[in-house]
Amino acid sequence: MRPRHASRARAGALPAAGVLMTLVLAGCGGGGFAGEERAQSEGGTTEVRMLVNITPNLTQTYWEGLVKTFEQANPGIDVKIEAPSGKGVADTLQQQLAAGNAPDVVETLMADETLAPQMLDLSDQPWVKDTPLAQEAALDGKIYTVGVGEQAQSLVFYNKTAFDKAGITEPPKTWDELTEAMGKLKDAGYLPLRTAGDFVTGLQLLQLSGPAKAVAHPNWYQDVKAGTLKAGESMLPYLERYKSWLDKGYLDKNALGLKYADAEASFLSGKAGMYVMGSWFTAAEADAKKDFEVGVFPAPVDEGQSYPGPQGATMAAPYMILKSTPHKDAALKLVQWLVTDKAAVASQLQQDGNFRTGVEREFTPLEREVQKILDEAPAKVAQGEGYGADTLPKGFNSAWNTEVQGLYVGKSPRDVATAVDRWLDSRS
Repeated sequence: MRPRHASRARAGALPAAGVLMTLVLAGCGGGGFAGEERAQSEGGTTEVRMLVNITPNLTQTYWEGLVKTFEQANPGIDVKIEAPSGKGVADTLQQQLAAGNAPDVVETLMADETLAPQMLDLSDQPWVKDTPLAQEAALDGKIYTVGVGEQAQSLVFYNKTAFDKAGITEPPKTWDELTEAMGKLKDAGYLPLRTAGDFVTGLQLLQLSGPAKAVAHPNWYQDVKAGTLKAGESMLPYLERYKSWLDKGYLDKNALGLKYADAEASFLSGKAGMYVMGSWFTAAEADAKKDFEVGVFPAPVDEGQSYPGPQGATMAAPYMILKSTPHKDAALKLVQWLVTDKAAVASQLQQDGNFRTGVEREFTPLEREVQKILDEAPAKVAQGEGYGADTLPKGFNSAWNTEVQGLYVGKSPRDVATAVDRWLDSRS
């Protein structure tokens, strides 16, 4: 659910090509796959087109520098980086498919029931099994999407100075403890939890409730799709708790007028005790000038549940290969390198503030805490619309966000839960 267009350049990010070119690369040497279909240009090279996401830090220059090392080790392959021509990668890919001009490789999207039939099944590739969340993102037992790393979702970032002044000696582990901490933060003169309008309102409640919900309803997505569980009804306790925070002034009642970037800046200015967001926030924290230290803890669980609960996680930098590619083996070789080569993986993780267990890169203190949370999580689970077999109808994230924002303008938690279930019922 990350707003990828909002990602930020970060201090100390690896240069696009310079660092990679000095590192020893493994597994990307010459040779090739038997039976490779090479539609070669006049220069005797195979051109692999890769459609990628472009952001302030994932620039065209970065992508071209990243694949330059691969091209140098594989002189028969030329990688052409393509930026979105439409609203984004998804929109552009649909345009290209309709025009019969699809790329060979697409980055940033994940397979769903619509895309999967047009993507190459990677299940028989031995290197796939060790990539992050590959099995979790599988559809009908088939792997179409492989990624570089993970984005942790169920995280609570906190102002350590505010916690000290409020007398909070340990990060809260349950929803009751979280509510108690909010009261102490308010008494100490802080806004307990910074939220905002845009997509932030609904996203934060999904992130906060994800671990507890995953324990209470281990098959939540399947049960919701099967009609044996109502999504809104199952989320009602968290909606009621959220509304109680709003009524007590633990949340800014005017938050809907605040943009995502402004909320982030507000927390980093030291005015709030906590800020719920995904792991990409660490990039903004690293760039910020502030007079306090930021810490992070896993989102709380319900009373009686084991802590920490399952961590909401999404695949970072996912790649898929189009089934229609005339350069199957070259595309496979490129994607394998992108998600398994140590230098290439480390560069992508560093550049976009993502994480992968077992991969060493330069960490800020906060990033190291996030990596520890990911390493110690008992499980990784989807949230929101989800991925793989754990998927809700497209548009759920936006519909949920709209309904949660209704709590700020007079809707009751019951109203919100009913509206969410009505939306899902209309799409079943």
